[in-house]
Amino acid sequence: MRQFGGARLVAPAVLLIVAVTGTALGAVVVTSLGLLPLVGQPRLSTDGYTTLAGDLQAATYESLLTAATATLLAAAIGFTIATVVVRAGCGVRLLVGLAAAVMTVPHLVGAAATGLLLSDVGLAQRWSGISAASWPELVGGRWPWATVLELAWKESAFVALVVIASVGRHYADLREVAAVLGAAPRAQWRRVLLPLSAPALASSSLIVFVYSLGTYEVARLLGRAYPEPLPVMAYRLFTDIDVAARPQAAATAVVATGLALLAAVAVLPVVRRLGADR
Repeated sequence: MRQFGGARLVAPAVLLIVAVTGTALGAVVVTSLGLLPLVGQPRLSTDGYTTLAGDLQAATYESLLTAATATLLAAAIGFTIATVVVRAGCGVRLLVGLAAAVMTVPHLVGAAATGLLLSDVGLAQRWSGISAASWPELVGGRWPWATVLELAWKESAFVALVVIASVGRHYADLREVAAVLGAAPRAQWRRVLLPLSAPALASSSLIVFVYSLGTYEVARLLGRAYPEPLPVMAYRLFTDIDVAARPQAAATAVVATGLALLAAVAVLPVVRRLGADR
């Protein structure tokens, strides 16, 4: 019975979250199928998915490109910061403090600052002396440079803090053992730090991917007008004066949610396996 004690303690909160989230997702799915229209008679239909199939496909590609690139960059930067912190003897508190400070900055503020820095009339363009006509399209261009950089900058601090908290004192002890056995610093990193931090790195990267897939304000401020990422497209359709576009907005939200769930289903078994190997 003791092994189920923790489950009983969190069961009320979990049930409440599942009920609220499940009801909301169910309503969105039903709306996307035309069974919960704002006006008119309910009618089972896939028009919400097929009417804007081309735009929906382009938005899906844009969202996956942005989320995947930002996740890879954030994981690389965050793991590098975590490596420096756990291996350094001095300056550790400063790096951790900087990462924690970055975490407190809202994404909306970060997106606005990134736009002011990287736009064709921004601070970086003026400091570099490059003309506005020759400045690359980092904001609102053909590739979501600014969106990816803002998400990677902000979320790399999250990845670093998660990895540092997960490794803790275990790495210091195991590193001493590896050093006594004659392992070089590179071997210590490859044989000790990397396997020890792999579960935290994978789980935090999953969180970053799901968040980047569903974020609205960063893509809205820094992205191009077309193709839109899924969250921007869903919000635009939902707030359209044509209430007949609500099923299309719901269908867009369903696609974004489905991609996030697929990512979780694919990565969570890997996280469990990495944790068991550790």
